[in-house]
Amino acid sequence: MELRQLEAFAAVMSTGTMTGAARLLARSQPAVTRLVQELEAEIGYPLFTRHGPRVTPTEQAFLLYEDVERALGSLQQIHLRAAEIARGEAQPLLLAATSALALGLLPQALRRVEAHSGAVPIQLRSASPEQVVHAVLNGAVQLGASSLPLEHRGLDVHWIGQMPCLAVLPEDDPLAAHDVVPLALLAQRRIVTMSNPFRLRRRLDATLARAGHLPTRSDALIETNSSVNAQALARAGLGVAVLEPLTAYGAPLQGLAVRPLDTDIPFVFGVITPQGRPVAPPVRALIDALLDAATALPHFVRHEPSAHGALLQTLYGDDEPSDLPE
Repeated sequence: MELRQLEAFAAVMSTGTMTGAARLLARSQPAVTRLVQELEAEIGYPLFTRHGPRVTPTEQAFLLYEDVERALGSLQQIHLRAAEIARGEAQPLLLAATSALALGLLPQALRRVEAHSGAVPIQLRSASPEQVVHAVLNGAVQLGASSLPLEHRGLDVHWIGQMPCLAVLPEDDPLAAHDVVPLALLAQRRIVTMSNPFRLRRRLDATLARAGHLPTRSDALIETNSSVNAQALARAGLGVAVLEPLTAYGAPLQGLAVRPLDTDIPFVFGVITPQGRPVAPPVRALIDALLDAATALPHFVRHEPSAHGALLQTLYGDDEPSDLPE
């Protein structure tokens, strides 16, 4: 399996035609076609079905593309880093975070770091919690920020934060007249929530179920994988969003009201680095700046990394409230 074959495959996936891929790679169309055919022969299954000048990726192609894209990105990063070393430039900060943390916390923290040490090159990747953990574990990034759980071997957890979730709704919504939104009233409305069943969504469902307000109709929920999407859906009047607070506070949308709930639905997150690797001074400064930025937010509570197990028991054990470590 050669690099040129992978590049040709990725280019065809991006453009949808062999001709477009050839133009993108500055190669001839027959050369690109040959490289893709050679790759298909080597791996033993077709990557595209042909329809005249256009091609349609097979199911196997979509499965392979994610890994190929990641590998090509890593190679590009190596080329860039090699050039930076040749120019005597500092290593960039390589960061991965869930969308909420990338949007609601990291910009403020990076601004604090640069206010003290000056501008630094930064590469920030927004990803799912599972992808953030994977990027830290394989050393693709120097620092990750994600919701719990973060108990994987190979991670150093530097600190854990906890904040209550919020209701986000249009300013002219009747519920916006409440200083605190009662869960009983919220349950009568269409709820916009996260689709991942193992994180915030699980705690919301458990809280509604304990109160006897779990929606029974499928049209009573709108699910999304992004809190920014949830805010936009709420602003359009499609429902009331129950969100982690970082997006609501860090990137508020005009026309929306943010209200606390009368029932605590905790959002718990942490900052991680690869275990056993030295933490570079800029990364250490960012860890501290992230904590400072989080501490400035309403109702933030810090937990030590040693509290991770107890927090998981509270969040995922029996879905019943219990005392948390101070």
